[in-house]
Amino acid sequence: MLQQIKWLWENMDAPRHKRHILALIISVVTSLMLLVNPALTQRLIDDVIMAQNPEPLLGILAVMLVAKLGREGMRYYMVVTLEKNAQNVVYNLRCKLFRRLQYNDMSFFDRHRAGDLMTRLSADLDWCRHFVSFIDYRIIDSACTFLFTSIYLFWVNWKLTALLIVVVPALMLITKLYSSHVRPRFMAMRDRLSEMNAAAQENIAGNRVIKAFAREEYEKEQFDKRNAAFMNSQLHINKLWLSFYPFIELLANAMMLITVFVGGLFIIQGEITPGQLAVFTGLSWALSNPMRDLGNLLNDLQRFSTSASKVQELYYLGPRIVDAPDAVDHDRMKGKIEFRHVSFKFDSKTVIDDVSFTVQPGQTVAIMGPTGGGKTTLINLLSRFYDVTSGEILVDDVNVKDWKLQQLRGGIGTATQDVFLFSDTVEGNVAFGDQDLSLEEVQDFAVRAAADEFVRKLPEGYDTIIGERGVGLSGGQRQRIALARALAVRPSILVMDDTTSAVDSETERYMQQQLRQLPFECTKFIIAQRVSSMRDADLILVLRDGRIVERGTHEELVKQRGYYYQTYALQNDLPTEEAI
Repeated sequence: MLQQIKWLWENMDAPRHKRHILALIISVVTSLMLLVNPALTQRLIDDVIMAQNPEPLLGILAVMLVAKLGREGMRYYMVVTLEKNAQNVVYNLRCKLFRRLQYNDMSFFDRHRAGDLMTRLSADLDWCRHFVSFIDYRIIDSACTFLFTSIYLFWVNWKLTALLIVVVPALMLITKLYSSHVRPRFMAMRDRLSEMNAAAQENIAGNRVIKAFAREEYEKEQFDKRNAAFMNSQLHINKLWLSFYPFIELLANAMMLITVFVGGLFIIQGEITPGQLAVFTGLSWALSNPMRDLGNLLNDLQRFSTSASKVQELYYLGPRIVDAPDAVDHDRMKGKIEFRHVSFKFDSKTVIDDVSFTVQPGQTVAIMGPTGGGKTTLINLLSRFYDVTSGEILVDDVNVKDWKLQQLRGGIGTATQDVFLFSDTVEGNVAFGDQDLSLEEVQDFAVRAAADEFVRKLPEGYDTIIGERGVGLSGGQRQRIALARALAVRPSILVMDDTTSAVDSETERYMQQQLRQLPFECTKFIIAQRVSSMRDADLILVLRDGRIVERGTHEELVKQRGYYYQTYALQNDLPTEEAI
């Protein structure tokens, strides 16, 4: 936990460190100031009331008022300062965590669910804020209050104070037992919260699929189970606390009983004055309250530690795919690509197996094959979303590992079948990769992607706000906007992963014609199952189980009478012998 506190301190802006220390010092001072009014109360009873001497009355009351107002004013400054510092820490952490998310590898997102990541950025971070703004000063406050009160009461009457303090060891034992039991339960509760948030996020994102299959009741039941699991984990913690709380409360109340009973005997015996008994009565809460707070503070500390460990896991988890130390700047890509005996394993499963081919600048390569054959993975390796297990990939005769990631990926435009559009205008989505594009340029790329016509029919044209993930647009419309977005960066390498799967044949032919007339040279990768999308390609690759089983032009592959030939024959409704 000390390491976690140090980590929070390091994420606080340096100018705030002194103010935070000052706020904690104020907590110590105001804890000491708690003794002022009880001490003056003793004088008020013994020197004014019992002595029948009203002369010091106004002076004592004035000092008590000033002490009270001064203490409250100092604590106001302390609370405001701590809250500002806490918000500063959370702001810095959230910025750094979001940066980690932006630059982490694809494999990171393969392993972590969106709902879990959102929990870390919200609920877990809030517990970090709660520690800086509340838990740390409450620990100091409780400890100092107990210590200063004990010292003062020992000075007033050590015998009665010793009787009050004797319950502390029993309390510490109970607290230690509670602490050892509660931490694993907090870990379990945090996991249940993450599962519930992940289920909610997936349900919201996939609401159209759920409605399409009429699975609302099933999803409701599944969420109810996760919600119940989270509720039960919280109840288990509360039950654990309630099983210890009566003993803590009993020990705390025992102090008051000891004060009244023993204090009364001491007055009878003349060992203390009525004013001194009033001090003990007034300050017994200052001994018992820290004991009561101890359990709650332990609860909060355990929650903070559990949440902070989850945040730190994300904070320290950097990307494995980074720029090489000797990576150098490159001019604009020419678009030459070479795969040399490339293999890739995902965990222990071989996805790409000894793939080799070369593409010259400006050529078009088409990739087809059965589902799960490794087509998309092959392209992901080109962009270094994953690194090859063996072999090498060269772009312009330079290994992709020697390119700077920003330049490598900036030279590759990608349009996929599973289109993600942002909640922005059509213009904003098309210009996503180049914010300096003019409206005329955006429209030009939309024309080339066969999107301009339907965009102009939208309520506000290019200023129309697209719903999350393109809600309100058809699949083909989303694909065309995605293609326009890919073209808008004027890529040296254009990747189209089933980009025309949701458009009609006429639109597909128009898009192919436009792609042949681009105002910049561009090497194209086309992943598709339609032969019509790839028959004009310079090189066609057929992938099966991660290996290239066929390669060549359309005419060459038809003659081979393999997978490509069978697909061509089926799509053109031709007898096998007439397929060519």
